[in-house]
Amino acid sequence: MAGRLDVRAVLRVARDVRRSLPEPRPVQVSGALADVLAKELGRGGAPGAVRAGGRVEDAAALVRTLAGPVTEEDERELAAAHRVRVPAVAVQTGGGQDVDVPYVLATAVVACPPGAGFPLERIADALAARLSGSAGAAVAARVPVLRPAVCRGLIREASARNGLVGAAVFVPGADLPVLALNQLRLVLRLAAAHGLELDQERVPQAVGVLAGALGFRAVARSLLGLAPAADWAVKGAVAYGGTRAVGEVALRLYSAASATE
Repeated sequence: MAGRLDVRAVLRVARDVRRSLPEPRPVQVSGALADVLAKELGRGGAPGAVRAGGRVEDAAALVRTLAGPVTEEDERELAAAHRVRVPAVAVQTGGGQDVDVPYVLATAVVACPPGAGFPLERIADALAARLSGSAGAAVAARVPVLRPAVCRGLIREASARNGLVGAAVFVPGADLPVLALNQLRLVLRLAAAHGLELDQERVPQAVGVLAGALGFRAVARSLLGLAPAADWAVKGAVAYGGTRAVGEVALRLYSAASATE
């Protein structure tokens, strides 16, 4: 696969991914028990990567903890985040478990029963769903607690995109460069999410990861011969599965690399 890619296209994708990474901004936690949750979310992260309170306009994302029904103060801050397009998640610690939180998607409201600890994994999943692409990678690089959820989201997003490409492109082989470049973008974002520099060493390494996708092309050709009437579905499924496999390989590689750096 790597041999069939234009070197200039590879370098252009790497440059675009580097440039698309936003300037580091903190995840802001506010509301009831904000200090406690900020400490838990920031465990092992870069200094200042998660903060309690501050200007929401300066934040990469907002986690607002609610102690029951939404108050005027809650609504003011959530409205401010909405105005400046800062992704918001609400954590309901009160007994009412209010799902209808202004300016927050229902899927971004996380219930936390009174007396229970903060459900960090569910909070991370909700944040990751609101932080896509390079924005998510930039936050994950500085907040390890969020990294697994963000990386899973990046893999799902790229796999779904390539599944559509594989199903929609009917000229044999014409989808290969598009699929490969999307996979390269995914691999580089996963590297960035682990806080790894996208330098001259990392790009060839990322291209090497893509070589594993060649096996999925052979599978696709054999399956198309068995079910030519459903070739679009087979191609879409193989493109989806191949991209997931590439993402999982890259995830293991970069998890090990970040642990040693």
